[in-house]
Amino acid sequence: MALRPHLHRTRTRTATVTPPDTPPVPSGPAAPPARAGSPARSERLEPARSGRRGPDGAPAGSRVPAVHRIGAVVVAAVIAVFGILGFADGLDFFSTEGERVLGLSSNGLLSTISVVTAAVLIAAALRGPRIASTVMIVVGVLFLVSALANLAVLRTDLNFLAFRFANVVFSVVAGLVLLLLGAYGRVSGNLPPDSPYAHPTDDADDTDDADDGVPTTPAEVAAERAMRAAEVAVVQHTATPDQQRRVAAMAQARGRAERRRVWKSFDGGEPHAGK
Repeated sequence: MALRPHLHRTRTRTATVTPPDTPPVPSGPAAPPARAGSPARSERLEPARSGRRGPDGAPAGSRVPAVHRIGAVVVAAVIAVFGILGFADGLDFFSTEGERVLGLSSNGLLSTISVVTAAVLIAAALRGPRIASTVMIVVGVLFLVSALANLAVLRTDLNFLAFRFANVVFSVVAGLVLLLLGAYGRVSGNLPPDSPYAHPTDDADDTDDADDGVPTTPAEVAAERAMRAAEVAVVQHTATPDQQRRVAAMAQARGRAERRRVWKSFDGGEPHAGK
């Protein structure tokens, strides 16, 4: 019971009362008001820079890089099996008739091209999703061109790859699959949010920083202070006619640097210290 008055006096001394209507006193120059509809730069870049990233800048574990790499490996595996089985059957290298392999026609040359193509796709997948995407698009186009070219020489002596109509159909399907996988999350008007191609690069961000209009000289800093003082005076209806003219002219400018230029144009480059 003897401690209660002491505790009451201690809490009374340590408690602080802040007047509810007392505005905070700024310790330095206040930042200029942000324009409506313009989010802060840190907020704009948060989705692009959050999370871990791979060696090529893609978000680690995102869907788009996984589709590029896994798609290249799966297609390469199918093509490699077709080529290896052709080698195992000991097919003639330049036979125009070919032998049946997995329902398709093949010879030694086509088996060699199939194994090399599969090796290129796997190497691209190991290098990174961007390279895998590019290689799949290129190989997909080559598959479509091969289908049209071999369709033109079908059942002729120029059919060096021993193509039959089933091979033409397979080349068209494989080419379209490679194009779709390679272009996924890369070539579209509405890219997925986890696509590394949907975000601006760091170089573009650095360019924006270099042109944000932050004052760099004592004269520009003084001009910023005078501009803010004039704007406050206009709001409080205590501005001089000169301050009113300057603030009205600055309202037409875009960007901090342009606003400073308009302000300093009224006095030949010397900042006006509003009272």
